[in-house]
Amino acid sequence: MKLLALDASTEALSVAVVDSERDYEIEHFEIAPQAHARRLLPLAHELLERAELALADLDGFAFGRGPGAFTGLRIAAGLVQGLAAGVDRPVVPVSTLAALAARCFHHDEKIRHVRVVQDARMGEIYTADYQRGETAAPIVIEEERVIRPEALDTDDAWVRAGNGWGVVASARGVAADTLVALEQWPHALDIARLAWPVLARGDGVAAARALPVYVRDDVTRKPSGAR
Repeated sequence: MKLLALDASTEALSVAVVDSERDYEIEHFEIAPQAHARRLLPLAHELLERAELALADLDGFAFGRGPGAFTGLRIAAGLVQGLAAGVDRPVVPVSTLAALAARCFHHDEKIRHVRVVQDARMGEIYTADYQRGETAAPIVIEEERVIRPEALDTDDAWVRAGNGWGVVASARGVAADTLVALEQWPHALDIARLAWPVLARGDGVAAARALPVYVRDDVTRKPSGAR
């Protein structure tokens, strides 16, 4: 299974190419605020060239569908839609929160549960809880939601991931280093790893249906502290 994955959901941007038949993986990752629109497409072409693949060789595409920065999500979705439509390939939209959890599980096989918290701006956070599945793929325990940071349970039994724990610490009036995340940023490589089994099952979507998920729009405009 050969696929190209993109993520532009945060200040970071990343592009990955995975070829499961060759056991080949390559990724470019950088912190580059405001550079997503300019950098993503050239990086995609660069990594495909290094992998000795053309767009037509790919079985599909994947992208970080959110939640995350609205502009970055639209950039990634639009780029993937254009590339996938051009070669008539399916797309797998992957949760950026699940990708962060997957990165933690990949980091240490002993990790069983991860709580992901991303900065949602406007005094809110995106959060979701996951447990390790049989193949280390994240299984959702608590669905993605947007809440006020002071409403989050900070149980130390959870491994922390995401760039929003500093927001939680600030809301609780504690030092930022008391709530440290194992991983802060979603990576396209983890998105690709989560997407290729979906593509293998034939469960990708048509390019036109590869849409961002904002969560804030999906649940409510008014923040809720309810779990």
